[in-house]
Amino acid sequence: MLVAPPGWPAQVRPPDAPDWERTAVNWLLDICPPEYRSYPALRRHVVVLARFAVLHVEACQQSCERGLSQARSELRDVADVDVVEAAVQTWHAESARLLAVRRAAGLVEEALRGRRYVARL
Repeated sequence: MLVAPPGWPAQVRPPDAPDWERTAVNWLLDICPPEYRSYPALRRHVVVLARFAVLHVEACQQSCERGLSQARSELRDVADVDVVEAAVQTWHAESARLLAVRRAAGLVEEALRGRRYVARL
């Protein structure tokens, strides 16, 4: 039975399904900067691509943390309070999105490295 764990990206077929690695590559490239598509090593070595994707998402998470920590002090002189608060809420939303993407990318990387998941009763 093909099993994908909670947090598995909907765009990627479960491990060992037909063409699952192709769907993984496509999804991983979608979550990376567009320039990554031009690197032959990343397209040929899917586990390397997965590692690049995980590190990219983690860097984006760090950027969100920095944005949140600086938003009020950096923006108060250039934007109204309601705009600053909207920016803070945007950072929170992006942080939550990236948390889910990081989990999904980690699961795909583990599966590409050979880990398989079993259904729990």
